[in-house]
Amino acid sequence: MIRNWLRRVMMGRYGQDHLNVFLLIAAILLSLIASLLRLGILSLLSYAVLLLCFFRMLSRNITARRKENDRFIRLWWPVRTKIVNFFRRLKDMRKFRYFQCSGCHCTLRVPKGKGKVQITCPKCGERSVRKT
Repeated sequence: MIRNWLRRVMMGRYGQDHLNVFLLIAAILLSLIASLLRLGILSLLSYAVLLLCFFRMLSRNITARRKENDRFIRLWWPVRTKIVNFFRRLKDMRKFRYFQCSGCHCTLRVPKGKGKVQITCPKCGERSVRKT
């Protein structure tokens, strides 16, 4: 019963996307920081971000919301990639060493503890000898 009501309310509306998830997480973090530091202005800001999230979710202007989300993804994706790569490197730190190719500046991963190894870049074919 509630499921059907929610389905009828959301019909023709934009719904959830990457930007809305980001806004929701930002609103929760701002609210937590505001409650810890007892800052009222930060609490108001978290409510404003949450209202923006709900406005976007319930909007019927789907093309405008899609353009906003596309712009957000173009800005967010390189940041997200760097964060994911940083944590991947932390996880692999004991098993691998990372080097940059001198030709194309591509990141190369080499197993640790193999002594001196000749590394060939898969992109440009540049060869270098490095100690692992």
